[in-house]
Amino acid sequence: MTDTVFENARIHTLDPARPRAEAMLVSGERIVAVGDRDECRDRAGGGARRVDLGGMAVLPGMIDSHIHSALYVRGLEQVDLRGTTSLDEALARIGRHAAALPAGAWLFGGRWDCHKWTHPVQPTRADLDRVCPDRPALLPSIDGHTTWVNTAALRWLGIDAATADPIGGQIARDERGEPTGILREAAGDAAYDILRSSIAGDLVAQLRTHLPRLLSVGLTSIHDLDGQDCRAAYETLYARGELPLRVHKTIPATSLDEAIKLGWATGDGDRWLRTGPVKIFTDGALGSHTCLMSEPYDGEPDNHGIAVTPAEEFEHLVAKAAGAGIAVAAHAIGDAANAMVLRAYERWQDSARSQPAGAGAVRRLRHRIEHTQHLRPQDVPLLARLGVTASMQPTHCTSDIPLTSRMLAGRDLASYAWRSLLDAGATVTFGSDAPVEDPDPFHGIHAAVTRQQPDGTPPGGVDPHERLDLDAALRGFTVAGAYASYEEHLKGRLSPGMLADFIALPVDPYQVEPAALRDLAVALTVVGGVVRWQR
Repeated sequence: MTDTVFENARIHTLDPARPRAEAMLVSGERIVAVGDRDECRDRAGGGARRVDLGGMAVLPGMIDSHIHSALYVRGLEQVDLRGTTSLDEALARIGRHAAALPAGAWLFGGRWDCHKWTHPVQPTRADLDRVCPDRPALLPSIDGHTTWVNTAALRWLGIDAATADPIGGQIARDERGEPTGILREAAGDAAYDILRSSIAGDLVAQLRTHLPRLLSVGLTSIHDLDGQDCRAAYETLYARGELPLRVHKTIPATSLDEAIKLGWATGDGDRWLRTGPVKIFTDGALGSHTCLMSEPYDGEPDNHGIAVTPAEEFEHLVAKAAGAGIAVAAHAIGDAANAMVLRAYERWQDSARSQPAGAGAVRRLRHRIEHTQHLRPQDVPLLARLGVTASMQPTHCTSDIPLTSRMLAGRDLASYAWRSLLDAGATVTFGSDAPVEDPDPFHGIHAAVTRQQPDGTPPGGVDPHERLDLDAALRGFTVAGAYASYEEHLKGRLSPGMLADFIALPVDPYQVEPAALRDLAVALTVVGGVVRWQR
């Protein structure tokens, strides 16, 4: 095993015991020493390899605590409707993509956002049929909670005027009761099953081809929230020795029984591929008007959102999962959904503590809330007191500024309240939710620090009291991510005994203005002491 001294660097360890260093000795997958150059060279001895980093800044490898990596890599090969400014522009893109597809192929893609169109309008199957009449088309919205389909897809899915809305979902209908081609929440589950199938391509090959994109932005670990097909693909890559980054793989709620039967538990696995919590949806998203809110949506007095998993069922699933040693990651965006999740977690804790050895389960299982976007102010200290991990995506805050300023103005909410949560003592871990947002963690760091859109608006940031300093933002993408995957003893900091997962940047984040954080570029990504990507 050859030792390597990485030297001539400005190393930001995120280790309070030694926050700065200039060299690092790595043996195999582990860091042996962190300090000055001579100290590390002496410790290594004469046979060590030396890597001169040319004065670059070094940080712990970034951890994306919420990413849909299968949807992300597949989306890179599908029609991308982000940035379209009208329905006509979106249809033109779709038509060009459809014309290039082979006969019999489905049309996939999406990420459309009708709120950003010059004339906001909900698209329909009739619109889609104009440019794609002869093959099924499935196009999720930017938030992934609404799926736009054409007539051929509705026919293939078996959805017509007689089809009832599923629990936790809605089939949009016209005045005659006919489906319009818009499927919300659980109504789109069957469409997502197709998006996750071999019809959408060879996932192993797609991951092998596109995972280097994640390495190129500094990600060395991810918490993946896609389905069992994604788990199987990662297991294949791992078995072949082709897995270039570390994966904490969640379990979809639909596979909870299977996971229990197989004896899976959160934290099982090794340093490369581990089992995470079970992901359970409790509501939808703000842009789709489906996140569960205490107050109705403006102009929709009967719409508080959609309870994708009703409260009683969610409490049952929490107890069922926890009883098998599986933590829960609850998707909750609206304040009512977050309150419901916290109530269920509190009741589970109270019940567990009344059982023999139950207190150990409460300490061992780190339940999470994915997104944690809009909270009642009184739920901020409750979340911290319960020890729940808030898994948040900073770029949602800045991307949603036009939505929240219009839809939530005047409501008493703690929105994207990472500073308040940290001050209350909660663990806040950060991710991207790619492909909803770009997976570049420096986009998220910029958003957490400035709370501004890329163009610098609004001045001072939205709710500026919630801004973070750079240290706190970096910890959200490193230390907290390691904690959320039960690996704080292995990664998140650069110190002796930790995994040698780190990145090098030509520009030091600590020496630039906050506005410049978004555009920082990674030059080198090291996972387990091996250079996995280099510019």
